[in-house]
Amino acid sequence: MATLMAGAMSVVLYSAHLNFPKEIQGLRNWAQALVLMVAGVVIFAVHGNSNILLLCSNVFIVWGLGFMVIGTERFYQLRPSWRLFHSAWILTILGLGYWMWIKPSFTTRVAVASLLVFILHVRGLFVIWKNGDNHSSTWFFGSLIFIESIMVMMRGILALTSSTDVNLMGTGVFASLYLAITHLMTLLMTVGFMTVCTRRLQITLERRSTMDPLTQVLNRRGFADIYAKEHALMRRESTFMTMLNIDIDYFKKINDAHGHAVGDCVLVDVAQMIGKALRVSDHVARFGGEEFVVLLPSTGLDRALHIAERIQAALRAPRVGVPPYTVSIGVACQISAEESLDGILVRADKALYSAKERGRNRIEVAPDTVTQMRVRA
Repeated sequence: MATLMAGAMSVVLYSAHLNFPKEIQGLRNWAQALVLMVAGVVIFAVHGNSNILLLCSNVFIVWGLGFMVIGTERFYQLRPSWRLFHSAWILTILGLGYWMWIKPSFTTRVAVASLLVFILHVRGLFVIWKNGDNHSSTWFFGSLIFIESIMVMMRGILALTSSTDVNLMGTGVFASLYLAITHLMTLLMTVGFMTVCTRRLQITLERRSTMDPLTQVLNRRGFADIYAKEHALMRRESTFMTMLNIDIDYFKKINDAHGHAVGDCVLVDVAQMIGKALRVSDHVARFGGEEFVVLLPSTGLDRALHIAERIQAALRAPRVGVPPYTVSIGVACQISAEESLDGILVRADKALYSAKERGRNRIEVAPDTVTQMRVRA
């Protein structure tokens, strides 16, 4: 039953790979791993007294475990350790073959196979520990591999140091317990991998819903969420914040003269250069077209103007890959927590319109912003 379920799980994983080939790496390798392990278990079940089939069974299982490691590494966007993979199955053939035919020793074969499997599990654990995030899904996944590695290590140690029968074809308590746990762990490890994949997919979809796909900054929805959090903090701590409305000057002419591909490069360049000029606590979003909005929490007018000038200076500087361009910036400060996002956006937009009317490539402050700052002072 466990073998059949593993086969079914491989279909599920491969289907997920077909649906999310770029978002989640490693699914195909895990699907391949389950198919190989199912093949290994089936060969082991029918091998009878054939040492060749027994050796093939072990090689298939090592291949399966190796593909699990490769899949885990690819999931965390690491270079697959193919050297370890090939070393493991080659040593399985050489080690088991030597202690099968040249110098027969069942306990040594068990110890060698257990050591190689244990090394593969340790590699998987190291990858998860080094690259996994601190989340219950990661802990669940890692714990399952840890339990499986302990079981494998115990079998290898018992084979060399104890009189306990570690022959999995026997009817002893250890054999029954080992087979039950390892088959269950194989399924649970797959479930564990799927939980971390599900979390990765959830984060990816959430990111897509709040990020602009071209410039990789916040979109309007993501900006609204950030503003709501900063607005609540502003209300609680009685602070203020400033909004910058940034628009590329004569962007249509850039598209007409250089093409839309270059226009897209300019948009990406604007987003990157604005991000470099901001602090960690600041937020930038693209509101569509060539319009960008920057939120500066706990920032007064003087500091905001300094940041705006820094952005303009950075964008005026010549750079390889994009034609020269300038931006106009409208500035509005929010003093009252009663004002809404739409309210401050309208005021920043009016200041931007004023900058456009006065010749572009300049910074204008909303008139009511100056009045509010004087009243606050």
